[in-house]
Formats: sequence, structure tokens, C-alpha cells
Amino acid sequence: MRIALFGNPNTGKSTVFNLLTGLRQKIGNFPGVTVDKKSGVIQIDGVEHELIDIPGVYSIYPSNKEEKVVYELLVSSPAHQRPDLGIVVADASNLARSLFFFSQLIDCGLPLVLVINMNDISEKKGISIDINALQQAFSNTPIVFMNARVGLGKDRLLTAVKRQIERREPEHLKVSNSLKKLGDLSGQEEEAAQRHAYIGKILQDALHVPKTSVRKISLDRWLTHPIAGYVIFASILFIIFQFVFSFAAYPMDAIETSFGWLTKGIKNVMTDGPLSALLCDGIIPGISGVLVFIPQIGILFFFIALLEDSGYLARAVFLMDRLVRPFGLNGRSVVPLLSSMACAIPGVMATRGIPNYKERLITIFVAPLMSCSARIPVFTLLIGLVIPKMKLFGFIHLQGLVLLGLYVLGIVSALFIAWIMHLILKQEKRSYYLMEIPEFKRPLWRNILLTVFEKIKVFTTEAGGIILAISIVLWALASYGPSEQRSEAIASLKKTTAYKTTRSAEREGLKNAVLLENSYIGIVGKGIEPLIKPIGYDWKIGIALITSFAAREVFVGSLSTIYASGDTDNEFNLRNKLKNQKNPDGSFVFSLRTGISLMVFYVYAMQCLSTLAVVKRETKSWKWPMLQLFAFGAMAYLGGWICFHVF
Repeated sequence: MRIALFGNPNTGKSTVFNLLTGLRQKIGNFPGVTVDKKSGVIQIDGVEHELIDIPGVYSIYPSNKEEKVVYELLVSSPAHQRPDLGIVVADASNLARSLFFFSQLIDCGLPLVLVINMNDISEKKGISIDINALQQAFSNTPIVFMNARVGLGKDRLLTAVKRQIERREPEHLKVSNSLKKLGDLSGQEEEAAQRHAYIGKILQDALHVPKTSVRKISLDRWLTHPIAGYVIFASILFIIFQFVFSFAAYPMDAIETSFGWLTKGIKNVMTDGPLSALLCDGIIPGISGVLVFIPQIGILFFFIALLEDSGYLARAVFLMDRLVRPFGLNGRSVVPLLSSMACAIPGVMATRGIPNYKERLITIFVAPLMSCSARIPVFTLLIGLVIPKMKLFGFIHLQGLVLLGLYVLGIVSALFIAWIMHLILKQEKRSYYLMEIPEFKRPLWRNILLTVFEKIKVFTTEAGGIILAISIVLWALASYGPSEQRSEAIASLKKTTAYKTTRSAEREGLKNAVLLENSYIGIVGKGIEPLIKPIGYDWKIGIALITSFAAREVFVGSLSTIYASGDTDNEFNLRNKLKNQKNPDGSFVFSLRTGISLMVFYVYAMQCLSTLAVVKRETKSWKWPMLQLFAFGAMAYLGGWICFHVF
């Protein structure tokens, strides 16, 4: 059966979904629309059923994209696309609003189960609910009390769902207006008034709310304060980035050491040949060069999930609305921009909820400037190479401070570009943003760990396939080249004094370096080197820049493959290898100014083909993604040039 999970925003619907499905989840789109659909599998008496997480809405009046999804799914979609059963998650502390949406779903003739969730919060407020009175009002709908955050009520819910599956008798609420005529605004107002009156009569007997309550000093007085709120938010971000570098070092070293042992073991077992070289010099360095950054990605998303699950992130969105409004944006832009810190693709797609076209276009345009998770491997590799491991004032990690600075640079640049577009683009009127601040909740560790697992899974599976393919291609291009040209290069090398005066092991390294330079990839790299030399990059970095247009994190995997191809050691450590690389003049390839230049380059460069494709789809024009590509590319080159010459 197809079971739909309904509810208002902030009712704990996602918690119920995670509780019922666990890891058996997938992401897609609703048929015919581009709104995300999260679905999973639940099992009842050995039978698997599909559970679909419907977007959180307050009613099925089709006034925005999410409500249109619900309306079309229930009223106008083909029979095979409609759900067979619905689970409605209601907020126990705001039952009237939840029952409004619930009663509309009853009118659609859909068998339902009503879940009254978050009873712990309602009890703290002194609210009591008479479940028997509610059950009399909705006799055909099982009603279940739950506290999904701690897993209470799961078995009761599954039992109620089983009962509805066996019975499947729809219940109809008697109202004067048909839900199929909700396009008329006046009809909506009349229908809503009747529905509110009906719900009010039910709750007179079923709901008791204390008239007086003890006043509490709210944290929101400080968290949303126009001055203190920003200080607190900045402090939280500062602490997060300090943790990213402090605690990730140990697992990163362990992962890198493990891959080193694997490479050494393969070289000891297998005979020298193309297959051994492909594994040890191509695939393993490429994959390990990205997987080593999983600890940092996991720590970052752990804190983001923690802030979201506790309710603080909604307050940060409210706070940032004040900041972004002068730049032509509003609070609805904050969520897509924050989402872009994970990945610009869902961030761009999340702008569909912005009704104002100008504000939506500006948000789409600047979203890629928010540093996404794909940049983390690049930033952390470069920071580890050129920024010393030292503490300021005895407790502030300099490396974490630099990482925070890169994120701030992206945010400030995004706001500046948004302000420029705000001055250029014209609009008839400004929009406003209304949002509900949820109650503070104790974080549910199961949800947080599940979120971290999903983020790491997406990062490794999506990036892993691309990196594996590119690593194989790069290894082949680095291992082979024009035979005549390579022979001449080796003959010239053997005539040099440097070659004649070195030991045999060092001669092998010199030969590998010459062969790499005269390989197919070396020829391409030498061709583009004049373009990137002014910003401090050699041809090997240039190759990594080109390949990272597929995905930014490929930069690290490409460097691993390129440098492993010319390596003579049994164990390969990318960070140690890059630290020791020198230019022909004896200077280090990855100097401070080169590292800073590369970091700034990656803050701006539009190196993500998938994001360009999504921007084209959302704007229905190639004009905007092409403008992003060239404008951000120019900013990246200019920023890299300034940093290289200033430092």
C-alpha cells in the first residue's frame, strides 16, 4: 500500500518518518512536479508498504507549491498515484491548527490515523487532551498518542495502521463547500470559517488549556536579539569550525595510514604491471584522497543537524532575515542559502518556495557562492598544507579560523553580488516572510546520526563514482604518451649532470618525473600552464582544476592520481607528498601564497556542472548559468591573482 505521512511544519513529522523507516529511505520527485519526495519502507505483519513523507503544510488550499502538491495528490491526480492511507501528525500543544488540516484530509475520503505527537511539550504547558472525546468526534479514525522523539508510541501507531488497512472505510465531514472548488478565495474563507467553528466545538470538550501560566525568561530574548543574536550565531559557527579541525585529525590519519598499508600490501603481493599500477597509482590514491575527509564532513553535518533538531536553526533563519533584507533578499532566501552549504543543487531547488521572482532569481544566482561540502576536502587539504598547526591565545586553532574565514568570504561575496543585482533588477513590490519559531527540544541522537549517515553516504556514493572514473582516465593519461617523444626525453635526461651524479633510486624518480611530464596528461597540462602561471599554479594543479569541473572534490583525487603516477615509494601519503613538491627554482609548489590563492579560487569558481544544469532548469534559460560560469570564473581568477601577489 501507499501510505502518506501528513502534518503541519514543526509537528515532528520527519521524526515519525525516521522512526518508522530507519535507513530504508530514498529521495525523488513527485510525479509531474519538482518538489522533493522522501519515501521509505515500513513493515507490518511481514508485508512491506511504501511510506511517503508529504511536504509540511497548514492546509490543502493550493496557494504555494507544497500545498499544490498535496491538493493535486489527493484531489486531481490519477487513482494509481493517490495514497491508500494517511497518517496525520498533529502537535499536541497546537491541536486546533493541526485538526484544521486533518479535517480537510477526512473530506477527501482518505482512511486516516491521527497521531498526537510531542505530548511532553504540551504537558509542560499544562495542556491536557481528552482522547475519548476526540475519538467520539472522529469515530472512524484511530487516534494515537506519541512522543516520537524518544520512540514512544511506535507500536501503537503500527497497530492503528494495521486496523485501518484491514478496514479501509473512509469518513466524511459534512461541510457545505467541496474541496474541489478551493480555487476561489472567497470560497476558501467561507469553508475555513465553517471548519474552524466545527473544530472549536469539538475542542471545547476535548482540550483543556490553563488560563494563566508562569512567565519564563526565554532564551529567544538573547538568541534573536538584534546585536547579541549575531554574536551568539558567529560564536557557534566559530566553535563548529574549531571542532572540525581539532577532532578530525585522528580519524583522518587512521584512514590515510590504512590506505597506505593497503597500497603496500598490494605491491608486495602483485607483480609489477599495468593492473598493479592501475590499483596502486590510480584507483586507491584517487579514492583515498577523498575518503580521508569523511571525518571532517561528518563533524560539520553533525553540528548542523544538532542545531536543526534542537530548534536553534529556525531562530538563525529568523535572525538572518534582518541581515539579508537590505540586499534584496528575505527570510525565505536563508534556507536555500544554508542548504547550499551542504550542496548548491538542493539549495537552488529550495528557492521554489520564494514567490517573488526577483528575490528567487537573486537567491539562485548567489547560492553557489556558499561554500558547499564538496569544497571541504579542497579547503582542508590546502589549509593543512600551508597553514601551520598553531593556536592563538592558547586555545584558538589557526587552521579552524582560516576555514571559518573562507566560509565568511563566500557569505560576504554572496551578499555583495545580491546587492548589485538588487540595484539592477526591477520589481513592483517587496515580499514579506512569516515563519513559526518551534519550541526548543532536546536533540534526538538517532535523528542526528541518521542525518550524518545520509550526508556521508551521498558524498561518498555520488563523488566516489565520479572520482573512480576520472582516476582511471587520469592514470591512463599519466602512464602513457607519445613513445618517440618520451624516448627522446629520457635520452636527454641521461645526458644531464644531475642524472649522472645521483644514485640509482634517485635516478628512477627523475625518470618517472620526465615520463609524467611527457605523458598525454603532461602535454595537456603544459599547454594550459601559461594561463594559470600568473596565479601561481603549475601544470599539475591545472589538470586538477580542469577535472574538478565535474565535481570540486575531484581536485583532491586528481592530485592524488597525478602525483602517485610519478611516485616510487611503496606507501603514498598525499599531504606529505604535496608538502615536499618543489618548482625548478627550488621553491615549494604549495607555498603560502599558492595555497591562499587556490582557496580563494575555489570560494568563487563555478566548478560544478550539475549545479549549472539545475540553474538552467530552474530559470528556464542558459543565460543565468552561463553568467554564473563566466562571472564567478573571473572573480576566482582575479581573487587568486591578488592573493598570489599580495602574499
